[in-house]
This record gives sequence, C-alpha cells and structure tokens, in this order.
Amino acid sequence: MFLLKKILAALILPPAGLILLALFGLWLMRSKSRRWRHGGAALATLALASLLLLSLPVVGNALMAPLEPNPPITPGQLRHVQAIVILGGGSYFAAPEYGGDTVSHYTLERLRYGARLGRESSLPLLVTGGAPFGGRAEAESMREALERDFGVKVRWVESAARDTAENARLSAPLLKAAGVTRIALVSHGWHLPRAIELFEKQGIEVTPAPTAFSTGSPSLLEDLLPGGLVTSRLALREYLGQLYNFLKES
Repeated sequence: MFLLKKILAALILPPAGLILLALFGLWLMRSKSRRWRHGGAALATLALASLLLLSLPVVGNALMAPLEPNPPITPGQLRHVQAIVILGGGSYFAAPEYGGDTVSHYTLERLRYGARLGRESSLPLLVTGGAPFGGRAEAESMREALERDFGVKVRWVESAARDTAENARLSAPLLKAAGVTRIALVSHGWHLPRAIELFEKQGIEVTPAPTAFSTGSPSLLEDLLPGGLVTSRLALREYLGQLYNFLKES
C-alpha cells in the first residue's frame, strides 16, 4: 500500500499529472471528430497553462497559506511540554561530501529548529524516520546531524516509520514508556496539520512547533517568475494526503 500511494501520487501530482493530461489532449486532437479535436486542444492548453501557473511562486505560496495555520511556538508553550519530536523529511542519498547517506535539506530545516528548541528548553528529543526506499534510516542520519553538527543529544531514535502515520504510531509507545504524553512537534508548517491529527489519535497531546514557513520574496517580480513548482507540488501533495486520511476514516 505504501508503494502504491507513492506511485499514484507521483502520477497525479504536477508535473507528471499535468504532462500526462496534456499528452492525452494531444492524442485526442488526432481524432477524426471535430468535437474531440477541439476538446483535446482545450485539454492540452488547460493542462499546460495550469503547469505554468503552478510554477509561479505567488501561486505556490497562496496554496501553502491555508496549510500553515499554526504560529511559531512560544516559550510558555515550550515549558508546558515534556519532549520535542522532530519528523524526518527525506534523505540525501550517497552524499559524496559526507561519505554516505545523510539528511535532506527539508530534514535539515526541521533539525535546525528542533536543535534550537532543545538548547533553549533542555527537553529530551525524539527523531523519527525510516528508510522506505532503502539506504540508511532517516532517524539515524538525524541523530548524527543533531549530535555532531548541532551539539544536541537525542534520547529516542525511531527508525522504522515509512510515512507520517507510522511516525506517530511508532513514536507514541517510546514516549509513553517514558511517561511523556505532551510534546512539541517539529516539522514544516504545511506538514503539521496532518501530523498533529495523527499523533493525537495515538493519545499524545501536541503543541505545534512549525518551521520553514512559505514566505514571499521582497521582489514582486521574483514572485511572478516561474520557478515555484516545487512549492505548489508540496502543497497539492499535502492536500491529497489530507483527503486520503479523511476518506480512510469515513
């Protein structure tokens, strides 16, 4: 099921989904029927125009905005929790400068903020993330980066989770065994709404600790130039994940 979800998401989300739609439209344009030819032309045009629009940073940031409702954590909120949990965000495989697998830039953004919160609060840290595609488990790379690069000790390492649901399901027993039921959950702002719900279903009280918000450039021109497809894709993937969880619970 995990691999099936990944494959379907890759085919549905841009750029692949819109490119496939455009190709289908071009195929329809070969029809002998004028109606089908016109429909195919409209479909291909719509798909390519959508791809261009989604590549604009201003569109990507607009899609992200509803996914980032949680403000940064406050010192008072941090004093209320018992531990800090940092969610993995992918690996940088076979990194030549590090001699092997290490954390991706998404994970690094989360680790930087988690390390800062850990130093400010002296709370114990849990890192979670497996190796769904092989290689080194994300959590092991996260622990190494936190301890070697940021000088922050990690108490728990959950290295089997393949997705956010498993992050929550496999981390909860480790936390509860230590008497921890209140956590600060560190991830990207757009990822936290879905992650919070999954952890709360495991009986964990969550205080959001979002990082790496989607912010616009000081230059309007830069926000209107193509180059933001990754942001739009991340937002659409998160909406798709929320829809999947909703249908799964229905």
